Amino acid sequence: MKRAIYPGSFDPVTFGHEDMILRSAAIVDELYVAVLNNSSKNPLFSVDERVSMLRELTRDIPNVVVTSFDGLLIDYMKEIDANIIVRGLRAVTDFEYELQIAEINRVESPTVETIFLTASPNLSYLSSSIVREFALYGGDISKLVPEQFVERIYAKYDIKKRGAKN
Repeated sequence: MKRAIYPGSFDPVTFGHEDMILRSAAIVDELYVAVLNNSSKNPLFSVDERVSMLRELTRDIPNVVVTSFDGLLIDYMKEIDANIIVRGLRAVTDFEYELQIAEINRVESPTVETIFLTASPNLSYLSSSIVREFALYGGDISKLVPEQFVERIYAKYDIKKRGAKN
């Protein structure tokens, strides 16, 4: 069985994440979408909220399991018996960083493979940090995140979006 993990912060979930999940799930038998509990960051959404949103997003994809973890990814992969990491690449700068991480993961666990999927061209600009900043100022994020999450994101900032939805 090909069991892969797509780790990330997913804060918040974007159309880019959704695209990576759909494409990854199509090439492996089982895909763990795993929210990293990173205590050094100050996230917009709690780990439980992010897991809940991802479960809502993926409920119709039978081979996707949504979970969370803390600590080293390699250690969590051993727990769930996965040996493939899926990472999305938007730009060359992403590749440089992700290559370093992939190499250290191979040093730690030689059986682990990292698969890089390039972002779909219409989503290559998209990141969670851009969504957060745009939402903070009331920008229309409806073209950046799945519809069911738009109001939840604005609610975190206690603001209403600027302008009308197209």
